[in-house]
Order: sequence, then C-alpha cells, then structure tokens
Amino acid sequence: MDEIRGTAIGTAPVPLSVLDLVTVGVGRTASDALRTSVDISKLAESRGFHRHWVAEHHSMPGVASSSPAVILAHLAAHTERIRLGSGGVMLPNHAPLVIAEQFGTLEALAPGRVDLGLGRAPGTDGATAAALRRTDHLNEGADDFPQQLAELTRFLDDDFPDGHPYARIHAVPGPVQGPSARPPVWLLGSSGFSARLAGVLGLPFAFAHHFSAQNTVPALDLYRESFRPSAVLDAPYALIGVSALAADDEKEARRQVLTGALAMVRLRTGRPGLVPTPDEAAAYEFSPIEREFVDSWLVNVIHGTPDAVRTGLDDLQKRTGADELMITANAHGGDARLRSYELIADAYDLPGGVVHS
Repeated sequence: MDEIRGTAIGTAPVPLSVLDLVTVGVGRTASDALRTSVDISKLAESRGFHRHWVAEHHSMPGVASSSPAVILAHLAAHTERIRLGSGGVMLPNHAPLVIAEQFGTLEALAPGRVDLGLGRAPGTDGATAAALRRTDHLNEGADDFPQQLAELTRFLDDDFPDGHPYARIHAVPGPVQGPSARPPVWLLGSSGFSARLAGVLGLPFAFAHHFSAQNTVPALDLYRESFRPSAVLDAPYALIGVSALAADDEKEARRQVLTGALAMVRLRTGRPGLVPTPDEAAAYEFSPIEREFVDSWLVNVIHGTPDAVRTGLDDLQKRTGADELMITANAHGGDARLRSYELIADAYDLPGGVVHS
C-alpha cells in the first residue's frame, strides 16, 4: 500500500502531485511541450511532489499527450524517485494485453514507481475514437469496462485460469519472467460509475474535479460508501485533479488562466487549436454565452497569488476530504506552469525552497 498512499510534506494538508496535459501553445511546438514536461517532473521530484501523471488525449492540437506510455518512459529516464503514471490511459481505446505490455515495460524501466490509471472515456471525440478502435460501434457501457478491466488485471498478474483462451498468453515484461512488482491500478472518473467500481474492487480512485467539480463530493461519497477492503487497500484512498495556477501577482495569474479558458471555449464549440497567448486571450471578444462559460469555468480554477492558491487548495481539501491533490497548471507557456509549481511548493514549505515563518 506504500506505493499508493503518499505522505504530506511541509505544511501541505495532504500529498501534492502533478497532472500534466503536455499543453502546446501558439508559437510553441510539441518538442517544447515535452521538454517542459521533463522540467516539471524534475522540479516536482526535487520539491517533494508525490507523483507526476500524464493524461491521454487524441486529435487535440493544444495537447501532446496522445501516448502516455512513451512520455512516461522519457520522464523515467530523467528522474529517480517521483512516481510516474497515467492519468489516465483510456482502456476502451486499447487491447488490454497492449496496456499490460506497455506498463510492464515501464515497471521494468522504473521499478516500484509506476502507476496505471485507467479511464473509460475515449479522451477525444466520437470520430477519433472510431479511428482509434477501428470500429463505428463504440461501447462505453457499464458491462464492457469491468470486463476489460478484469482482463487487463489477469494479464498484469499472469493468472488466467486453466482452460481460459488466454491462459498460455503472457504479457512481457511481466511475472512469467520471474518475481516482480506490477503497477498499482487506479480507476479514474468524472461521475459515479468508476467511483462505485473502484470502491467495490478496493482500488484507489482519482476524480476529475478540474472539469466535473459539481460531481466531486457525490462521487467521493459513493466511492467511500462502496469501498470493500482488498489486497491492495484496506481503506479508501482518493485523489482529485485540481486546476490551479499561482503567479507572483493576481493580475498575472488571471492573464495566464484566461488562456486555458479560451482554449476550452474553442474546444467546446468545435474549434480546437493551440493554447492562445495571454495577449490573444486578453484581446478576445467573448460573446455573452462564451463569457458565461468562461466565468463558470474559472470558478473552479484556483488562481492568484501563492497564498491565495494555498488557501483555495486547503479549502477544497477540507470540503472534499481528498487524500491527495493532483494539480494541473494550464497556461500558454512552460515558464508560467513551472513558476506556478515552484510558487505552490514554496507556499507549502516543501523542501528546496523558501521556508515561510
């Protein structure tokens, strides 16, 4: 269970972690975004963040995280201690055997510090999901995901029963090659389905508060109510993804988060693109409907000075009872994202920075 439960450091109420969308801004490249991810991972490790997860998205110009396993292998080569994982891999997009092989490889590359977070959404639009899965018959129903999860778990543990069609198939690297650890499985969600399933199976749960804030408390309550102790957890453990950005002053923080808000407006209206610059976002004339969306979106983005962000994170943790906060900093440029994580680390007196009296 030590590989699941983190330890709060400094004055943070719970462990702090990083959720990385590998965002690509106007005037930047995917290579720039991936270099920023390495810099964030190094910073997070040096400052005591518990884990760094990468989210799977497809056909979105503003993100470069279509292949979490590839990115995680790269991050593993540049870090030594921080936990690395998927936040998450979208299970319906992949054959369970392929995921078991990819994450068995990651576990071999970075023993004891890999997490396998799984979601059941496509991480994209329906047409792209059809292209990924080579079928127009998309099934994300309640019956299919648990079956896929059970199959993946069997591959990870190499324990299909005798007589099963896959009993002689082995995910490698994996247990067939000798005693080894395997990545802990997390379930991710933005509604009650995965919350209940994670509870029933006794798995850790990660909730996407950053884009489904109204469902956070009900989903966490459902997870805790449904929880049954398992071989991996004797009590519930839930983290929440939180959109938060700190800057040296409130005005600059507002400029930075507005870039992400405009990017979301364009995505939600079928016009996805690179993350706009702060100047572009400031000059954009929002329609009344768009302004309403932006205002509602930014209510759930904790932003401002380091002290304001710390207060917002503390209040959110108290309100939800989350066991861990996984922070995603959405902004146009890598410098703003790095600065935000540094300032948040300083605000909580994490090691390697400015200690507050």
